[in-house]
Amino acid sequence: MFSAIGRIFRTPDLRRKIVFTLAIVSLFRLGSFIPAPFVDYANVQACLAANANSTSGLYDMINLFSGGALLQLSIFALGIMPYITASIITQLLRVVIPHFEALHKEGQAGQAKLTQYTRYLTIALAVLQSTTLITVARSGQLFGAVADQSCQNLVSQEWWAILIMILTMTAGTGLIMWFGELITERGVGNGMSLLIFTSIAATFPNAMWIIKESRGWEVFFLVLAVGLLVVAAVVFVEQSQRRIPVQYAKRVVGRRTYGGSSTYIPIKVNMAGVIPVIFASAILYLPMLITQFNQPKIGEEPKGWVVWIQNNLVYGDQPIYMLVFFLLTIGFTFFYVQITFNPEEVSDNMKQYGGFIPGIRAGRPTAEYLNYVLTRITSAGSLYLGLIALLPLIALSFFGANQNFPFGGASILIIVGVGLETVKQIDAQLQQRHYEGLLK
Repeated sequence: MFSAIGRIFRTPDLRRKIVFTLAIVSLFRLGSFIPAPFVDYANVQACLAANANSTSGLYDMINLFSGGALLQLSIFALGIMPYITASIITQLLRVVIPHFEALHKEGQAGQAKLTQYTRYLTIALAVLQSTTLITVARSGQLFGAVADQSCQNLVSQEWWAILIMILTMTAGTGLIMWFGELITERGVGNGMSLLIFTSIAATFPNAMWIIKESRGWEVFFLVLAVGLLVVAAVVFVEQSQRRIPVQYAKRVVGRRTYGGSSTYIPIKVNMAGVIPVIFASAILYLPMLITQFNQPKIGEEPKGWVVWIQNNLVYGDQPIYMLVFFLLTIGFTFFYVQITFNPEEVSDNMKQYGGFIPGIRAGRPTAEYLNYVLTRITSAGSLYLGLIALLPLIALSFFGANQNFPFGGASILIIVGVGLETVKQIDAQLQQRHYEGLLK
């Protein structure tokens, strides 16, 4: 292992890519601590210290993907979240807009056009999200219901100052998007994913230190040991796949013979990735919004259904919240897999090129067989995702962690997924130059 790492830094091209990637990541983290103009930085830091665990729901999710920059109101406050949302929307629109599906099938040219649409949508979402963030900060609700009046005056109230803050945060999102593309082109690849990885990894020390402060060193080391076991289990499941064998019949075109080879269709246990967890978290943010807009007036009793929502569907340590989150994660897993993997389309492509699954007739029987296998594997994958999504909530209940506990939920799935993919890319480049990879 150490000799392989030494070969990385002895290879000029690979060393240059890694140093370039680390430089971009450093700039990305630096921007997370530079406050936006007209933000009272001292008050923001005081409110962060006083309300370290008071936020919940979507604020925690966005703060996670921004590496803590959201609640600091920095120039990179929105982080990579607008791009993630735009990418998901563009992917889902393929189902309802035929033009998007046609572009997806056009190959590299079509993908370039879809990427351009994603960029435009990212900027539009950045304007919307920055406006919402500043509005929430002006209202004093960014840190929840707080008693300190200083948390009500985090940003300037002037309209021109608000406009400059919106433009600054939107420009920050555009700059992050450019950073990701630079890493993809000139770095080690997977630029956007690496920036998300960096944002989440930056929250690990603080999350673990909260556990140490509230529960002591014994629980801290226990959580660390359990976390390592969870990481090993997630790596095992993320690498697991069902390989469906496919054979191609020989075809003679002119004087050449094509086909006659054997391959397979890999179906991963977790084909949906982290998307179902993000969807479920976003849906469960709605009850908190409902309660905020239905607060009783002074002297009035709160409505019964509002009290029930506050007691059961607002905070992650509540049993009903956990159950709903688990069921939503399972449901969104099936929904997303059905959108991204179309058995009929795969069957038609196989039939077009003379491919078939041994023992299964081409055409409709192949599509039905693929759908049967996909349903069984997705059932196991959805349960796995649901359990992983519950880990932060369990840690919130028993260890005093926050809802972005690093060894579970979206955090661990992204960390493991991006880490494995980055190691594979470095390994492939090492094998090209030394005939020996990073991992033996």
